[in-house]
Amino acid sequence: QMKVYSGCRTFKPTALMPHFSTGVYNVVLGRSEASLEGYLQGLKGKKNVRLICIDLSTSYRAMIRKHFPNAKIVADRFHVIRIVNHHFLATWRQLDPKGSKNRGLISLMRRHEENLKPEQKERLEAYLAEHPALETIYGFKQRLCRLLRKKCGTKRRCRRWIPRLLSYIHQLKTCGFEQLETLGRTLARIIHEMPQESRETRYGLPQKGFW
Repeated sequence: QMKVYSGCRTFKPTALMPHFSTGVYNVVLGRSEASLEGYLQGLKGKKNVRLICIDLSTSYRAMIRKHFPNAKIVADRFHVIRIVNHHFLATWRQLDPKGSKNRGLISLMRRHEENLKPEQKERLEAYLAEHPALETIYGFKQRLCRLLRKKCGTKRRCRRWIPRLLSYIHQLKTCGFEQLETLGRTLARIIHEMPQESRETRYGLPQKGFW
């Protein structure tokens, strides 16, 4: 995300990037339908777009369905894992307000478990041992993120992964922690956008969504 400053006003632009390139196709000022309507109306080749990968913003979805009728929407993996971490850290602040302000622990909590050095892992395990509820939630978050980070799944693999994801979502929605229940509802809302890109890889599209 970018911000463009002009005098005292701040503009939030929308960046369009093609799947087959790492470059930017175009940048349009604004993120609302009113700001983007004129540009999208004049954009050529919209019916040929088959897949659009976006963040979890609801504002883009209606515009995509209106202007790109043949495109499938895929939730971007980076943004989904980021929102998982956001709700996990918010729950941590509720369980241990003091510990959640420790910058060293925050850094460790944010990382994927496999990226921790032995001494970092030892420190984190010692802290979690003193907070059993948080230890359980942390382990759950790691399992969920490992599943969300899987790529290039075959149909057979996806048949194993999807029931596991549905189970995780159900556990979140019924866990009793407000922030995690909100996360569960968010994942339930976008679950149909998660596995679609695995099928699109048959046509040579790169993996930017989930499987």
